[in-house]
Amino acid sequence: MSTELQGKTVAFLVAPEGIEQVELTAPWRAVEEAGGTPRLISTESGRVQAFNHLEKADTFPVDSTVDVSDVADFDGLVLPGGVANPDYLRLRPAAVAFAKGFFDAGKPVSAICHAPWLLIEADVVRGRTMTSWPSLRTDLRNAGANWVDEEVRVCTGGPNTLVTSRKPDDLKAFCQRTVEALKA
Repeated sequence: MSTELQGKTVAFLVAPEGIEQVELTAPWRAVEEAGGTPRLISTESGRVQAFNHLEKADTFPVDSTVDVSDVADFDGLVLPGGVANPDYLRLRPAAVAFAKGFFDAGKPVSAICHAPWLLIEADVVRGRTMTSWPSLRTDLRNAGANWVDEEVRVCTGGPNTLVTSRKPDDLKAFCQRTVEALKA
């Protein structure tokens, strides 16, 4: 285990269900292996239900709810994908405000797959170059982002570092760039 992220706490914001499991567990493990402390934040307490595509997978314990969590307590934010996860979160004002708070505070944010839907709702993608699951391309462009089809994209042209990736196949690069962004 390295100590690159020693003393850093990273929020993982998820819905009560619909999270793509590997897009939660791989970055979580990368943060832990780098010496950081991941914390699971959701809109409800208890456990969240992850999925392997459309099949139910494991459940994970929630560390805190978004309504009582403070951006100041975290060094960065990771937004796992899955279709249902960000679709649910973007309709919850507290979740949208929490995500936006990381941009306002200049803290790194990483989003994979469909997770940029939440960032569109938070109105923080305008002028940013990013990638996502291909079906979000038009949504991101309409929200003012420059969409690119790349394994991982690190955008520093804004108030913070934004790391984005397209899909589970991109997780190795996504996790590496996420840890690098959190180190800074």
